[in-house]
Amino acid sequence: MRVLVLGGDGYLGWPTSMHFAARGHEVMAVDNYLRRRIAQETGSEPLFPTPNLQDRATFYRQAGGRSIEVRIGDCADYRFLARVFADFKPDVAIHYAEQPSAPYSMIAYDEAWLTLHNNLTATFNVIWATMEHAPDCHIVKLGTMGEYGTPNIDIEEGWIDIEHKGRKDRFLFPRAAGSLYHTTKVLDTDLLWFYVRVHGLRVTDLMQGPVYGLSTPESDRDGRLLPNFHYDDIFGTVVNRFLVQAVAGVPLTVYGKGGQTRGYLNLLDTLQCIELAASSPAQRGELRIFNQFTETFTVNQLAEHVQIAGRAMHLAVTVQNLANPRKEREEHYYNPAHKGLAELGLEPHPMTTGILTAMLGQVIAHRDRIDARKILPRVRWS
Repeated sequence: MRVLVLGGDGYLGWPTSMHFAARGHEVMAVDNYLRRRIAQETGSEPLFPTPNLQDRATFYRQAGGRSIEVRIGDCADYRFLARVFADFKPDVAIHYAEQPSAPYSMIAYDEAWLTLHNNLTATFNVIWATMEHAPDCHIVKLGTMGEYGTPNIDIEEGWIDIEHKGRKDRFLFPRAAGSLYHTTKVLDTDLLWFYVRVHGLRVTDLMQGPVYGLSTPESDRDGRLLPNFHYDDIFGTVVNRFLVQAVAGVPLTVYGKGGQTRGYLNLLDTLQCIELAASSPAQRGELRIFNQFTETFTVNQLAEHVQIAGRAMHLAVTVQNLANPRKEREEHYYNPAHKGLAELGLEPHPMTTGILTAMLGQVIAHRDRIDARKILPRVRWS
């Protein structure tokens, strides 16, 4: 396939680019370094520096990998993105090109505006570039389980059948996002569904839970190929953040009571899910939604897993409950369905002590770069 990875410099985008290239596909990675810039602006740089996207592609090729074409530009600029689609003619467009942080979107007006403008404009442009220049292209869009919120009913896989006053119909499952970032993802889904209905696009929307992980078979060829690994309170996902805190000797920061439950998955499983979705495309006129996670944990359970792994590495790991800076239910019902990707062949990597200790070993190798000032919450919802 001709695989276009939008947001190809990101934590997921770069491993995805290498993953598809390693399997013989023609890959183009596109990015404008937005996340690098706003991470610098907020003092949220990753644990270790990563080469720019062009150099990453060069180092990957020198390490025995296939060629990855790189374009630097803004997906929120339609003329740029239209040229990319017209030139590359993708079979599948994997859309990661969004500001990915809930805390960042809640800092102040400027950060909220950037999130809203970038995320919705990029998705709108992907839709139109597909319609005008690659109408058979399958859009694989990264959504988030955070779109659903924490309803007091089972969360279905994207859709729900409703019977009301003796009549039945099928609707998108109700959304109740907990941040502006998650709200932009809800609006993405609505935009895609509108254009699927009207113009017959083929779209897979992946409702992904928080991801953890550091290395992949491709990045293991050369340490310079590792993904951006954030551990701060703004861009770092909770498992990655806890692992760095464990190495730094900083108590694991559990917000509130720690009963918040979410669906998590290993970075390796994200790559599997994306490949499975791309290899079995949605039908024309179909918005296919998968809930993309493999296990559910409370924050307290995650902290316990990291403590056990820390003891195995002779680390003294403690936990500190902090006043929750977010507006969210800290104890709630949570039972989301996630059968679709398993039916396509997903073989999960469960969160084992061995996986966590391997990650701790990689973090230890960079422990001199940990800046504890980035760990405690700096953003409050109100």
